Amino acid sequence: MIAEKNPKLDPEPGSNTEKPPEQWVSGDEPMTGAQASYLTTLCEEAKVEPPRGPLTKAQASKVIDELKAKLGR
Repeated sequence: MIAEKNPKLDPEPGSNTEKPPEQWVSGDEPMTGAQASYLTTLCEEAKVEPPRGPLTKAQASKVIDELKAKLGR
């Protein structure tokens, strides 16, 4: 049956909502304002210097994840 092969009808579909930053289509674009703001806040809370130079969205995401882990979030 066609319905059985339709992923929209699968009771447990796979998820594509989480991809590694390296696989993001827009990962090479400059980080967003929201990322920059959150990164600054996390750096202040972790008492570390913010990264120098411009970051891509993917790079910013990785640093944010590292800081969240360091802060236990």
